[in-house]
Amino acid sequence: MKLYIAPGACSLSPHIVLREAGIPFDIETVDLGAKKTKSGKDFKTINPKGYVPALELEGGQVLTEGPAIVQYIADQKPASKLAPPAGTMDRYRLQEWLNYVTAEMHKSVGSLFNPKMPDDYREITKTNIGNRMDFLTKSLQGKDYLMGSTFTIADAYLFVILGWLGHLGMDLKKWPVLQAYWDRIAARPAVKAALDAEAKAAA
Repeated sequence: MKLYIAPGACSLSPHIVLREAGIPFDIETVDLGAKKTKSGKDFKTINPKGYVPALELEGGQVLTEGPAIVQYIADQKPASKLAPPAGTMDRYRLQEWLNYVTAEMHKSVGSLFNPKMPDDYREITKTNIGNRMDFLTKSLQGKDYLMGSTFTIADAYLFVILGWLGHLGMDLKKWPVLQAYWDRIAARPAVKAALDAEAKAAA
């Protein structure tokens, strides 16, 4: 497998999941501005959407969209328990969380990186994110992870999005439960390895 990434982007989520699952893979960085891979390929020939992540499978197929990619990875290694079995209510709960992170957190937090966003709309967006952080705090009260005591692919995704907040003037320490949750995930060996690999790739 080959995972196409851009250091600091949401492609960190499947990068973490691949390491958690113990699946061998290669990474290739992408210049999202130029749409070029590190090896010089036109990235749009790999993913016509033009953004990461993209996972190239052994047979040559390319899978895109983070929530789909992480579920595919988890299903390759069911013993890792990164996702509950397909068809179970717990799997639908996991998909519920993946959808919440992608629709309510990723898009909102990511939009703040746009320097052209009007100040008044930026403040509205931050308020809305704050409300979602309050919801997440209540959801994680007394739990290690979103699904309870087991780390899943949804946690890898939320970890990445929460990690962006400090670059956007929103201090995670305002939500101590979420800060503790983020710290707990950051301490996982696979997460540390992914962060180290991406830091080297960005150098």
